[in-house]
This record gives sequence, C-alpha cells and structure tokens, in this order.
Amino acid sequence: MPQTSSRTSPSRRSLLRALGGTAALGALAGCGVPAAYVRPGDRAVTDASATDHRLTWANWPLYIDTDDKNPNRRPTLEAFGKRAGIRVEYVEEINDNDEFFGKISPALMNHQPTGRDLIVISDWMCARFVRLGWVQEMDRAHQPNVAKHLDPLLRSPAFDEGRRFTVPWQSGITGIAYNHRKLGREIRGVKDLWASDLKGRVTLLSGLDESFALLMQGNGVDITRWTADDFHDVCDEVQRQVGRGQIRRFTGNDYTKDLVSGDVLACQAYSGDVIQLQADNPDIRFVVPEEGAELWSDSLMIPNRARHKANAERLIDYYYRPEVAAELAAWVNYVCPVPAAREVLAADPDKDTAALADNPLIFPDETMRSRLAIARDITSAERVDFARRWNKIVGL
Repeated sequence: MPQTSSRTSPSRRSLLRALGGTAALGALAGCGVPAAYVRPGDRAVTDASATDHRLTWANWPLYIDTDDKNPNRRPTLEAFGKRAGIRVEYVEEINDNDEFFGKISPALMNHQPTGRDLIVISDWMCARFVRLGWVQEMDRAHQPNVAKHLDPLLRSPAFDEGRRFTVPWQSGITGIAYNHRKLGREIRGVKDLWASDLKGRVTLLSGLDESFALLMQGNGVDITRWTADDFHDVCDEVQRQVGRGQIRRFTGNDYTKDLVSGDVLACQAYSGDVIQLQADNPDIRFVVPEEGAELWSDSLMIPNRARHKANAERLIDYYYRPEVAAELAAWVNYVCPVPAAREVLAADPDKDTAALADNPLIFPDETMRSRLAIARDITSAERVDFARRWNKIVGL
C-alpha cells in the first residue's frame, strides 16, 4: 500500500462556482417544473446484469487506490472484477458537483439513461437527486456488508433516512486547520478564528454548502435542524469579519497552499487534506471544535434507467467488506465509513499502514465522534436566496 506522504489527494468537496448554476437548479426543483420529478414507477428499466456482466462507474479523480508502479491499475477494483466476473468501466469524470449535475440532468429529467450505472457525488448534491426522484432505491438483500458494516453515524441523514438511495463512498470532517508553531497557541473553537492575533491570517471556504454548517456550530446551533435565522446569523457574522479585515480570503481547495506557505495561520479545512499536509509538516494541526464539526460524505448512487443495477449493488457491497475498505482507506485517507476496517489495518505487518488505524481523522475516536453531526441540507426553496446572500459576501 502507498504511504500517505507519497501523493496528495485533493479534497472532493467542491465549491459552488456561481449563482447561475444554483439559480437554475432552484428554478428546476423548487418551482415545481413538472418534467423535473420522476415518479418511482418511471425510474427503472429491465436490468441486464444477469447476462451482461459489466457496469460503468463515474467517480472523482484520485479517489480510489492505485498501484505504486502503475497509476492506471486499481488493485481493489481489479480484485472485484476477478472475484465477481464483472468488467467495470471506471471513469474519472467528476470534477465539480454542479458541473456534473448539468452534464447528466438533461437525460434524467427526460427519463433517459445517463450511460452510467454508478456515480459518486457529495451528499448535499445527492439530496437534490433524491428529492427529484433521479436515483433508484437499492436492494439491501444484495448488500449484506453495507447493512452490517455502515458506520451508525452515517446511516440516516435527513435527506435519505435509512440510506435507501445512497451509500457513503468516503466521509470527511469539515473543521479547522492551523499552524501551531507559528501561531504559538491552540485553537479550540470556531470563535477562536476571530481573535485579534489572527487578523488577516484566516481563510474560509467559499462554497456555501461547504462552509455554513461549521460556522453555525460555532454559534451553538444543532446543524441537523438549523433554521433560516441561523443561516442569516452566520452571514451577519462573516460579513462583520470581512469588514474588519479578519478574513484574508475565501478559498476552494487551494487553502492548503496558504496554510503551507504561512500566509494563513488558521482556516476552515477538510480532514483528508490535513492528513496529507501533516506528512510534510507536523506543525499543522486539525481540530474538531469544542462546539462540534460537520461530518460529510461523498456517496454512491445508482441513477435512473441504469442498465446494470444489480452489478452496481454488488460492487458497492464489495467495498463494504472490512478488508477492502481498509485497503481503500490506507490510500485515500478520508474518514472510513466502515469502522470494522480499523482492526484490519491495525493488524497490517507494515507499521506505517498499521499506524493509520490510530489516526482519528480516519477512524474518529469516541470523543471526536460525539462532536460530529451531519447537517440538514439546504432545500430547493431556500437555495436561491441563501446562495445569493452568501455569494455576495464571498465575492462569487
């Protein structure tokens, strides 16, 4: 297995690039366009899995294990093909949630196949697909490993109670990263970002869906059931901090460059990114604030009219085998959605790999788990107005 310091895996949490995309979606999903919603009876086609042993899987770049000597080889995926006799066309075509939505939405709203049997997108976007009826309910009879091993923290988000339509691929935590040596003190809570010794040395994430939950938690809000007033309170606070020069800028995944260079001393950050940064700079720390942090997932879904649904369900279940989940976790370094994989890693003869079992950013300990929550997603009715206000503050 590759060492954690041998590569840099960019975060999968993409930013909202412009209001236009969200406004278009709001018009589509929030204003009752009849063609948008697909009724349950219109979602499936005859499944060819029994006779056509293949499937097409769309994922993000650098989001699966690869061979050290040949990056075009994916060991866990190759093992599945041999085990199941199913050929997988693996396509790294997802670079942005909104962009991918725009790519496949015409087919889905017009009751046509997308050409993909399995996709991975962020849960806040998964929520839109579920509301629009654009994905198929999975048959858990085909997925005993998912039923047994899925982390209880991830089992029932508000947008998909019981995880009937989605299964987490990898998870992560939105918290705070900071340079302990340069700052000279600890950061423990969200409010610490507004301290005078951090003026002009703080960055926040620019994406609405990526940013708001952690900031609400800093105000003591239960993010599983936040309100519009909670959102506007956050915007008021961020606007004040922009006005006083506290926030250096709003970023996408490039916040890591500012943190490494020292231009920024503290920032909103993703747990998976910080693991990579710590391999080269142990002074960089990640904190789950005392008020809590957001637990998020990028999840697997089977879009409507997929021709190989059973094959896709079988592949999903394969990745929930603890030994497979462990191999994947050792490569991607995100929060593993299969807690049982921890024991597998701990028993690995390679000491560096075994050490990953004790990394709380891959397998959160009980103290950390008690502070994590999955945020209620932004509804279609809320999105346009919320995005307009947030993007004005951020400058998008």
